[in-house]
Amino acid sequence: MYIVAEPAAALETIAKQAILMDAETGTVLFEKNADDTMPPSSMSKLMTVYMVFERLKSGSLTLDDEFPVSKKAWRKGGSKMYVLVGKSVSVEDLLRGVIVQSGNDASIVVAEGLSGTEEAFATEMTKKGQDIGLKNSVFRNASGWPEEGHYMTSRDIAILSQRTIADFPDYYHYYAEKSFTFSGIRQGNRNPLIYRNMGADGLKTGHTEAGGYGLAASVIRDGRRLVLVVNGIESAQSRANESQRLIEWGFREFANFALFRAGETVDEANVWLGTEAKVPLILDKDLVLTLPRRARRTAKVKVVYTAPIPAPIPDGAEIAKLVITAPGLDDLVVPLKAGAEVPRLGFLGRISASIQYLLWGGRR
Repeated sequence: MYIVAEPAAALETIAKQAILMDAETGTVLFEKNADDTMPPSSMSKLMTVYMVFERLKSGSLTLDDEFPVSKKAWRKGGSKMYVLVGKSVSVEDLLRGVIVQSGNDASIVVAEGLSGTEEAFATEMTKKGQDIGLKNSVFRNASGWPEEGHYMTSRDIAILSQRTIADFPDYYHYYAEKSFTFSGIRQGNRNPLIYRNMGADGLKTGHTEAGGYGLAASVIRDGRRLVLVVNGIESAQSRANESQRLIEWGFREFANFALFRAGETVDEANVWLGTEAKVPLILDKDLVLTLPRRARRTAKVKVVYTAPIPAPIPDGAEIAKLVITAPGLDDLVVPLKAGAEVPRLGFLGRISASIQYLLWGGRR
């Protein structure tokens, strides 16, 4: 549960498209043209890897399984892991080839191995993207090679990054590997932030003439993770420096605050004609807010409901709201649920309760 921060008017970026998000709460700390479609370049490979991770998690694929290398994959230009036509390569090596070496050839081998053709795999990528909340992404290939109709938004890439981290904790570590050797050729991870001792552990760079230099980055500090996506930057060095600057700003200006745990009583509501005079109000999920550090002191929390609440009240029924306000932020309204069942009083009990209400304004 989260508060969405208003766009930071004082912050500017050289990126054409950008979004900075808290990974736990989904709070957007900063965005610029985040819903503009753009060439995602090799950041598309995040979706390719997601498809592999999903099959590994389900057990329909193993790291030791092997896929054959076609002439199409072997001939593909751009960044490569240098697979050899006619050979078979393990899924684990292909994952490293896609993630660490950004291999276009490895991406095609994966696509053909899982779906028969790269075109069929791209269709599956688009469908899966829609299923996990990517509203403005269409894939025409597995590598991000420039192709008409192949596009994403920086928001979609951030969502995909967040889902990758959350959905596949057993496999996410591949994104933090700094180098990989295949066919006797050692190549370093293209993500510049993992070399800067700032807590970066992923994710993926991208570059084409049309899209410029881009990066989907994840940085974790003291248990808090930020996800950044930038694109349309003019050089690799500027991409690295600007990405670090935006992430440092996010950690410096915002913090996470845990307000209530799931099942914890937030307040109690008065009950009308029930076997209990009050019912506990609870949240069914932990409530963690991402707020500007300066806004923490002025944030206000209040419980809103129409009192008294008539019985019977089922356990878990949504009967109130928690409203959180802070200057410069959109209000957050969170449902509060009944923490216990409250049956309705019998006939005589209802008469007694009504008399008490008339005499004293409520039950005693």
